[in-house]
Amino acid sequence: MTNVIEISHLTKYYGKHRGVEDVSLTVREGDIFGFIGPNGAGKSTTIRSMLGFLKFQQGSIRLLGMDSVKDREEILQNVGYMPSEAWFYPTMKVKDVIRYAADVRGKDCRAEAEKLCEKLKVDTEKKIRELSLGNRKKVSIVCAMQHKPRLFIFDEPTGGLDPLMQKHFFELIEAYVKEGATCLLSTHVLSEVNKYCRHAAIMREGQLTMLESADIDDETFLHFYEE
Repeated sequence: MTNVIEISHLTKYYGKHRGVEDVSLTVREGDIFGFIGPNGAGKSTTIRSMLGFLKFQQGSIRLLGMDSVKDREEILQNVGYMPSEAWFYPTMKVKDVIRYAADVRGKDCRAEAEKLCEKLKVDTEKKIRELSLGNRKKVSIVCAMQHKPRLFIFDEPTGGLDPLMQKHFFELIEAYVKEGATCLLSTHVLSEVNKYCRHAAIMREGQLTMLESADIDDETFLHFYEE
C-alpha cells in the first residue's frame, strides 16, 4: 500500500503564537485514521495546511503523491473535505448548494448525490437558513462525498448529528474505503476512534504523538487531554 498522506516536520506559527511544531504523520492507503486532541491542539491548523488554506513556515506535505503547495488544485479535485463549521449561503436551496459543489469540480455527481441524500434523509428543497445544525452537517457531508474522492478529510463531522445519522455516516465512509478511498477523521469522540479507526494520533499543544493502535483506553485519552 502507498502513503496517501505524508507530513514531514510541519511547523506553523501565527506571528509569535504556536500553531503546530515539527509534526510528522503518515497515513496509508485504505486507512481510516483517527486524528484526536483537545480544542486548540493544532488539528485544524494541520488540516488547513494540508489543503493549502494556510502557508506554513517549515516542513513539507504530500497528499496522494502530490506536493500540497505546487499541486494544490489537483489535490483539491481528489479530496473530499468537510470543515468543522458548515457554512453555506442561507438563501440557497440545498439542491443548489450540492450542485454548485459538484460544478466547482466540473463533475456530474447527480447519481451519487441522490444516493447520499436518500441515505442521510436530506431534504433538498429546503433553504439552508431553514436547516438545523445537524441538517446543515448532512449537506456538508454530501458535498464532501458526492464526487467519490480518493481521500476524505473530516474535521469534527458528527457534531449535531443524531445517533442514527452518525451510524449512516460511518457506514458510508466504510463503503468508500472498501472501494479504495482513505479517510482522515479529526474528532473529540473517543468511541468513534475505537470503533471505526484503524490507526490514530493525538495532537496536544501543537505536537503530535503517534499511537500503536486506535484502541485507546480512557486513561490514555484523559492523560493527553488533561496533563
